[in-house]
Amino acid sequence: MQTATPTRALGRLDQSGNHLWAIVLAGGEGVRLRPLVRHICGDERPKQYVPLLESRTLLRQTVDRAARLVPPERTVVVTVQDHATYVANELRAGPSFQILTQPEARGTAAGVLFPAHWIHAQDRDAVVVVFPSDHYIQEEALFVGHLADVVGFVGRHPDRVVLVGAQPTDPETEYGWIEPGERVGWLSTTPVYQIREFREKPSPEVARTLFASGSLWNTMIFGARADALIEAGRQCLPVLHERLARLPAFLSTEHEPWAIRHAYSLAPTANFSRAILQACPENLVVSKVPGLTWCDLGTPERVVRTVTAMGIAPPWLEQATTTNPAATRVPELLASRL
Repeated sequence: MQTATPTRALGRLDQSGNHLWAIVLAGGEGVRLRPLVRHICGDERPKQYVPLLESRTLLRQTVDRAARLVPPERTVVVTVQDHATYVANELRAGPSFQILTQPEARGTAAGVLFPAHWIHAQDRDAVVVVFPSDHYIQEEALFVGHLADVVGFVGRHPDRVVLVGAQPTDPETEYGWIEPGERVGWLSTTPVYQIREFREKPSPEVARTLFASGSLWNTMIFGARADALIEAGRQCLPVLHERLARLPAFLSTEHEPWAIRHAYSLAPTANFSRAILQACPENLVVSKVPGLTWCDLGTPERVVRTVTAMGIAPPWLEQATTTNPAATRVPELLASRL
């Protein structure tokens, strides 16, 4: 399957375009989505390897999305050893991506910082854009153009980490929220704000307040220089940093697999959002993508609501509604029965 053609957005990357890399996070287990995955695939594979919305899996949709901005040879797909077969089957057709396999799961902090160290060893001036692989994004051209502006901002402000915020459509309690602070700059046409506070999975009352006050959903999509991410890791997770910082000396040698296993053997498990974004906010800023339809496909209910609201008709939904006609009227009922 061919990747998507790069868009004109690349013309706005300034000098950072020659050093632009993508990190695609593909190591999650997707536990909450297992009932739906079991219904679709007959097994409990992680959700990023499942064709939830169309014939392409979520991982393939994500790498195709990244390919609109970054060449495949500078796209790093990060997974874990238990997923190696899924990744190999998914990406064997088409262009060659860089695949980094973690020996074991150590949380999203290692999932971001390991490739940051790896990329920095290849390119000291690298700018990275991080893509989780479980998102639905409807307006992809708009989204990619916004990311191109984010990369340009990072090129002008190399110490900044720029998070992408989505305009909320309801007071969702299962998402992370960002409260914007004062304006600190501009992309081409949209402002960039300091982050006042993160709110992870708020109560219904707090979520309603955040929704009314103009706060944003945290998409966990962000752009930064690789060395800025490494420095954030050094400040906020020094033990993990020390383990990963030793890897560049062994990369591209016969000792690389041993060095990676050794680094992970005693590495702490940590969540990137809680351990770094919330703990080291000084250089963090947020930009909102105007008019973006975005969803984190984290639960069966959310998947079914998304395909129903967007008019998407994947084969598994047609099968489910055939056996349960009421499901066409009550998507939540369908999801709960899967």
